[in-house]
Amino acid sequence: MTSETTTEHKPTIGATGRKIIYDEDGKPCRSCNTLLDFQMATGKLPISSSSSSKQPPKTIPTPVSNLIEDEYKQDPPDVELLGRSSWTFIHSLCAKYPTQPSNEDKEQISSFFKMLGRMYPCDWCAKDFTKYLQENKLDNSSNEGLNMWLCGAHNAVNKKIGKKEFDCQLWKKRWKDGWD
Repeated sequence: MTSETTTEHKPTIGATGRKIIYDEDGKPCRSCNTLLDFQMATGKLPISSSSSSKQPPKTIPTPVSNLIEDEYKQDPPDVELLGRSSWTFIHSLCAKYPTQPSNEDKEQISSFFKMLGRMYPCDWCAKDFTKYLQENKLDNSSNEGLNMWLCGAHNAVNKKIGKKEFDCQLWKKRWKDGWD
């Protein structure tokens, strides 16, 4: 099976039982679906006959009291969890940035990064990011420019905390298209 499918063969329900979300071009949205559902929708996993049905599988709801005890009863994130979660969100956001952004797109992404430098929960991290923004002009001219700039910013942090730097030429595979 190829990753290109016609409209009539697109699954509506993924392997996880969730509805598969497609973008405006009719392609499965990587950020909107679980990895398993995305792989199924792109033809990297076989589509079972029950997966393409219109109805999700019936599930038994979990009582709210169990959710409070289990899922929601977590400590606030430490700097490592906050960092990983933030980078995941920021890279995913920037991967969706337009190839040819409008002036409004450029203003909004600039405002977003300025806000991070002021309001990020780790004060030291926020100040350090603000300094990085002042010394390294944000490239909001295109999707490629923004993501290369962001990769450089992330690598600057990785270097400071003793982590291996990421090869920025691979950003699309990591954050946009996948590794295949």
